[in-house]
Amino acid sequence: MKLAGPFALGTFSAPGQTAFPGLVAGDRVRDLAANRDFAVFAAGGPLTTRSLLEHWDEALPRLTAAAGSVDDGWIPLRSLRAHAPVEPRQIFQSGANYRTHVIELAVAHEPPDGRPAAQVRAEAAAMMERRTQAGDPYLFIGLPSSLTGPYDDVVLPSWCAQPDWELELAAVIGAPAWRIGPERALAHVAAYTIANDITARDQVFRRDMPGIGTDWLRGKNAPGFTPLGPYLVPAGFAGDPDGLRLTLRLNGQVMQDESAKDMIFGVARLVSYASQVTTLLPGDLVLTGSPAGNGLAVGRLLRPGDVMEATISGLGSQRTRCVSEQAE
Repeated sequence: MKLAGPFALGTFSAPGQTAFPGLVAGDRVRDLAANRDFAVFAAGGPLTTRSLLEHWDEALPRLTAAAGSVDDGWIPLRSLRAHAPVEPRQIFQSGANYRTHVIELAVAHEPPDGRPAAQVRAEAAAMMERRTQAGDPYLFIGLPSSLTGPYDDVVLPSWCAQPDWELELAAVIGAPAWRIGPERALAHVAAYTIANDITARDQVFRRDMPGIGTDWLRGKNAPGFTPLGPYLVPAGFAGDPDGLRLTLRLNGQVMQDESAKDMIFGVARLVSYASQVTTLLPGDLVLTGSPAGNGLAVGRLLRPGDVMEATISGLGSQRTRCVSEQAE
């Protein structure tokens, strides 16, 4: 899929080599760690996409200039492995942020009190309307160790009976954000990327502790449960984030296909809300929730051998295959 804008950022490696931050332009990549113009952003350590984000205002003009270079310092994209494009310190995840998705899941979870589906659907729709008018986002914390590359296999843990897909738009923080309002929030977003926030549905609710409710540690954070990338597309290229289209195919069949306009709280509200609690740091991710079309709602969960293709308009595509966990 064609990327928005003339270039993007990623993290790559050649066979047997150390990963490096790369500037992607078309079907070629420039190794920024080998470019003296970017050494100033390394701050005494190896250059990474996160160190570029920490100096985004200064780095962006140099990236623009490097993308237009016609010298021979380019590597064919097809010869490289793409890793998760950034290593965040914090991941903020949004729950129940797409209207249709929440309604679908409310029906799929089959309330134990026996209410008919039509009643559950109506009640969920009313709740969404109340949240839109007077509610707040629902955010929780994810672990960076759950990240994997955009083309890596996804290992389905043996303890997970209901693995499900959740395609999400991820905002990537540039300038630190602390207690900012929604009107200023997008100025702190440097780029956008694709995340598939895979969920162990059978682990989300603690049946042994119903008073506490959800267990997001076990439900969301198995190793490799968040394929990320392939690229960081600068925010200035991506356009209105709330208007992007999210599409996920399972074995070639479209399962999710929705505009981000179905979000209850847009990117600006989510970033602002998170910043009221803690400081958002360069490279941090704010996942914005998943649209309708998840496996639990349609009665088809992930199985070994399944292939997921996740696309967001202007941000590229990722392709991951599900495999069984190997016994040690």
